[in-house]
Amino acid sequence: MARWIRFDHQGQIKFGTLDGDTIHVHEGRVFENPTATGEQLDLASVHPLTPTDASKMICLWNNLKTLGAKLGLATPAEPLYFIKSSTAYLADRGTIRKPRSYDGKVIFEGEIGVVIGTTCQGVTEHDAPNYVFGYTCVNDVTAVDLLNKDESFTQWTRAKSFDTFGVFGPVVATGLNPETLVIKTHLNGTERQNYPVTDMIFSPFRLVSIISKDMTLLPGDVIACGTNVGVGSMQPGSTVEVTIDGIGTLSNRYE
Repeated sequence: MARWIRFDHQGQIKFGTLDGDTIHVHEGRVFENPTATGEQLDLASVHPLTPTDASKMICLWNNLKTLGAKLGLATPAEPLYFIKSSTAYLADRGTIRKPRSYDGKVIFEGEIGVVIGTTCQGVTEHDAPNYVFGYTCVNDVTAVDLLNKDESFTQWTRAKSFDTFGVFGPVVATGLNPETLVIKTHLNGTERQNYPVTDMIFSPFRLVSIISKDMTLLPGDVIACGTNVGVGSMQPGSTVEVTIDGIGTLSNRYE
């Protein structure tokens, strides 16, 4: 198991494995057997970046049984998803910004993200693990009042893709069994979400398989697997933390 981090150090973008507060710098390509350089850096000395430079973030709707039951939603026959713009990405410690064009409610949604490691097209569920690099924490921030503002068109893209609304990190953890993981979200130190991956309608590997039959998944792409009960609004000055054991804590302030 390893926890891969991408960061800026003195104007240079680098990556490596994170052990406690020590980064072991690597070179090469993170998805293609990179090698350690021997350089070590303290985590406090770097500026974190999103752990991958994803070409797309695919996000699930209605993929948790408990939330679906609470909302009275029918169990979907296939995954329901949308895509966040790459310009929405934000790393650990970054500030989520209130949109200038929107004054309504902004909510947090703690999720687990599946990170693709190998170009993936039309794979079976059995083979899907071979295409997964690891897992990360996601906060799928949403300008919720926009979703149904226009009765003729649900505005998933706009509501979800404002700058800083695609939050993920702090690392990509490899070697984990996703079926054992639990997602916890805290708002200003108070636990708001606590749910297991096993509550998903479509498991991480099944999602990789089905979505790869719709579109090609590229190394670094993130599938945000959907959220559960406990989502809520953020007020300026709030801090949201998404924690998954084995991955770490994604922490961001909303202003």
